[in-house]
Amino acid sequence: MPELHWQKSSFSSEASNCLELATAPDGTIRLRESDVPVVTLTLRTPSLASLLAATCQGIRTPREV
Repeated sequence: MPELHWQKSSFSSEASNCLELATAPDGTIRLRESDVPVVTLTLRTPSLASLLAATCQGIRTPREV
């Protein structure tokens, strides 16, 4: 397996618990947390777009109890 070039999120500080992503040779996008780098989430571009859209909606829209 080729080594991936991991990039840290611009929202991450220099501390641990950072979100990192890399593009794999097969075109998938890999996500991992820097403090547990052996666990990765593998997504294709449409799935990543859906994940990001859902995350942004959750942040911007407060949940009513």
